[in-house]
Amino acid sequence: MISDVLHIMSDEPRAVSACMRQRGAAFWAAATRHPMVRQIAAGTLPPATFRWYFEQNILYLGEYARSISLTISKAQDLAAANVLTRFLHQIVCTEIPANIDFCRRLGGSPTGAGDASRMHPVTYGYTRHLLSTCALEDCAAGLTALLPCQWSYGELAAPLMAALPGDPIYADWIAMFGNAAYGDLVAETTGLLDRLAGGPAETDPQAGQLDVGRLAVIFDRSTAYELQFWDMAYGVVAPAVPPWGKE
Repeated sequence: MISDVLHIMSDEPRAVSACMRQRGAAFWAAATRHPMVRQIAAGTLPPATFRWYFEQNILYLGEYARSISLTISKAQDLAAANVLTRFLHQIVCTEIPANIDFCRRLGGSPTGAGDASRMHPVTYGYTRHLLSTCALEDCAAGLTALLPCQWSYGELAAPLMAALPGDPIYADWIAMFGNAAYGDLVAETTGLLDRLAGGPAETDPQAGQLDVGRLAVIFDRSTAYELQFWDMAYGVVAPAVPPWGKE
């Protein structure tokens, strides 16, 4: 897996985020075109399934916000802190309240936020991956772990804005991620990763390649967890994942 990313970079200079996105294309496509996403777009997803998704996602987002906070603490400059703080604001002030409201509108009771005992094993595993990476690694690694969630939601929602479903819950969920402001924030966070990860390569190309390889493993793991989360919410068994860092 690492050598694939380095091969892509050596063939054609590209942004680090684009290389990682290309490397994880199979998992990425499976997540952004998931059957559950298609049913949300059509407004045909059973309400109980959507409610279960929100119940787990509320738990997930609380830990996601904590992970962003850990990454902010390692920001190398004020520009990075600015982008990451607005990223955190999006989660805490927009997405968490919206998820709680969606859950209630679907007849759920979103209690126990932050209670790990209520997490499905996939939710627990994904959030432990995020928390440990953001706590133990540097700012670039933390952002790398966080990006597949934010980035893939913008990508899956934007094409659906042209024909929103009639049910306002499903339409409102799509609009939360498919709007231009969300896309602009994704562009800023991916751009920040490109800046943070591109630094070593400017003075030491070999060190830069090794760092990108390290980040690629983190990005692939988060992308695979994204697919597993959709599968879990939809009620299907997640696919086997190859050993990290192996070809």
